[in-house]
Amino acid sequence: MTTLDSAVPRAARRARLLALLGTGLPVYALLGALLVALAFTDPGFYEPDRFLAFIRRAAPLVLLAAGQYLVIVCGQFDLSVGAVVTAGVVVAAEIYAEFPGAHWLVVCGALLLAGAAVGLVNGLVTTGLGVPSFITTLGMMLILEGGVFFWTGGSPQGYLPDDFRAVGRDDVLGRVPWAVLVCLAVGVAAVLLMRSRFGRTLVATGDSERTAALAGVRVHRARTVAFVLSGAAAALAAVLVGGFSGVSAQAGTGMEFEAITAVVLGGVLLGGGRGSVVGAMAGAFSLTALFTLLNLQGVSGALESTVQGVIVIAAVALGAADWSRLRRRSPSVPSGGPRS
Repeated sequence: MTTLDSAVPRAARRARLLALLGTGLPVYALLGALLVALAFTDPGFYEPDRFLAFIRRAAPLVLLAAGQYLVIVCGQFDLSVGAVVTAGVVVAAEIYAEFPGAHWLVVCGALLLAGAAVGLVNGLVTTGLGVPSFITTLGMMLILEGGVFFWTGGSPQGYLPDDFRAVGRDDVLGRVPWAVLVCLAVGVAAVLLMRSRFGRTLVATGDSERTAALAGVRVHRARTVAFVLSGAAAALAAVLVGGFSGVSAQAGTGMEFEAITAVVLGGVLLGGGRGSVVGAMAGAFSLTALFTLLNLQGVSGALESTVQGVIVIAAVALGAADWSRLRRRSPSVPSGGPRS
């Protein structure tokens, strides 16, 4: 074997290792460091009730991050998820105001269908009309926020009954919060989805739309389904937020940017084609842990947006630097093949 023959496999192994380090391990290390810092800052943080309460608070963002990941990994954005959360909470309260005896499962199912419908509109406008997803979902966000304000006058009416709120704030058999189980179920479903043919299709589409299309991938359909799943995840997050926080016309304000920050923090490339859904969800937990630590340190909550901005810029810059180093260091094989 020539020197060049042995160099190429070594370069491939190095590339795989760098890709792993650039997408998964950093966020896991960050999450571990934050959890250790929380243990030192608040010795009672790891008491079962308090730690499960932390996971309960993080659960809505974890769901949003999982849905946002599906859209970003195929090369798109979804800025409407925060507005879907707000609209979901307000609509649920209005439904109960009109139909006090409505079963909570029926209301939750209606919210999930409505969230999926919002995602379907986002997907069809983006893929069918060629409108950039940033513009499409920004417009949808404004439509939903304006609709909620017009409907409620800035002060939502109605209420959320205990059986509906139980999903967001109660425990199963008095031990494990429902929100934790929902978060776990969505996480398992997302992992299985990304290991399926559809998941590989999403990644291939984000990596190179033209190559995926030439390989027979229905790019428009894959991206539309990703938007639908993101909308449904946002509606499910609305159920948790409504249960935990109650009725508010600002229930999901800013959550779309928190979800994008969590996905980027998890090592997912904003242009698509790289990153894992587990890393995105770990990014959501890391962001929640970071904000919890800042609160314990007495840092003003007004700085949360500043922290998110720094995280997005730093994470994107790090990802770009990783790929540029790979391109510079990988040896190229002459067009005529290796020489002896």
